[in-house]
Amino acid sequence: MTLEEIQAAEAKLLLSTYERNPIHFVSGEGVYLVDEKGNRYLDLLSGIGVNALGYGHTTIEKAILEQSRKLIHTSNLFFHEGQAELALRLTQASGLDRAFFSNSGTEAMEAALKLARAHAGLLRSEGRTIGTKFLALEHSFHGRTMGAVATTHKAKYREPFAPVMGDVEFVAFNSVSDLNEKFSTDVCAIVLEVIQGEGGIRMVSREFFEVARALTQSTGALLIVDEIQAGFGRTGKWFAYQNYDVLPDVTTVAKPLAGGLPLGAMLCTEEAARAIHPGMHGTTFGGGPLACAVAIAVFDEMEKTRLLEHVTEVGTYFTRRLHELQAKHPAIVEVRGKGLMLAAELDSAELAKDVLNAMLERRILINRTSETVLRFLPPYILKREHVDAAADALDEILTERAPQTAGAANEGGTNIG
Repeated sequence: MTLEEIQAAEAKLLLSTYERNPIHFVSGEGVYLVDEKGNRYLDLLSGIGVNALGYGHTTIEKAILEQSRKLIHTSNLFFHEGQAELALRLTQASGLDRAFFSNSGTEAMEAALKLARAHAGLLRSEGRTIGTKFLALEHSFHGRTMGAVATTHKAKYREPFAPVMGDVEFVAFNSVSDLNEKFSTDVCAIVLEVIQGEGGIRMVSREFFEVARALTQSTGALLIVDEIQAGFGRTGKWFAYQNYDVLPDVTTVAKPLAGGLPLGAMLCTEEAARAIHPGMHGTTFGGGPLACAVAIAVFDEMEKTRLLEHVTEVGTYFTRRLHELQAKHPAIVEVRGKGLMLAAELDSAELAKDVLNAMLERRILINRTSETVLRFLPPYILKREHVDAAADALDEILTERAPQTAGAANEGGTNIG
């Protein structure tokens, strides 16, 4: 089907949830996507942080082929070897004790929220004083299900579905005083992203994170860290909280875990896990043989190629190039992030949208979040030459627009790849 035929069919048949870019991708190789006309696009978004090993990676293809010939699905009523092996890898990497597998990040968050309520109930049955309230952060994004969206700060995600799950209060980002004021024995969990993704690649301060850890430990409440976007290597550590040397009670991981196949996980301590017994929670597809086999293969590839070190090295270089651009272009007000989870915040939403479109014309894929933030979530296999191509294009675009109004039209463009 042509792009026009696909667009017409989707307009008639699909629920209207996404405003898609008018591009029809048909294949990919390394850090590049290829459209129906054979044009190559440098992908600095990786399917919103999913394709950690890029496209057409032989490790993933081999794992899919071998496992699909043996077993794709059995349900969680029976055993297969993949879940225990993957759980071992994840618990060793995270420092936590047990795993629950899901199909997506939002399902992993839903499991974490249910676990927190169940754990609080268990503590109450043992004579402890603890409530059912969640504290989450301003600018947070935790998913689209009713529980996850209730802990998501932006009103546009919550209000159309009101009333969402109640007993949630939002804390000013990185405000220790607000956190201390709002925390009490009514709270069953504090939920936070160490690096906020949709919120604009904002990092929590060490002080805020450590205070959140101390407060929850003082009452038995759980500290839940959402690593759906920042986890599994994106910051150069297996989990972003390891940059702070703070261990949570619960974490969630999903996007890059199975190299493009749907798979999420909630990881927790033995203490938190006491609250769950058979029949309380479950999933039909989560942790199936195929997804687990691919995730294990991704683990193997990342360890064999020392990919975490590569993420740190290339991420440091990418950050340096962005800071160089910031020094040259006043329109860049801040550069933020860690590893290959980076952002350049511009001084207007109009300019950010214009730059996004101009990068797309140059066949470079990024996206915009929080209106003014250019977000970079490339595959972990990104090289310096790709960083240079993107930085040079961004430099050219901002230079063209410097003497003009923020919304000026783009003239020309340079293709890469």
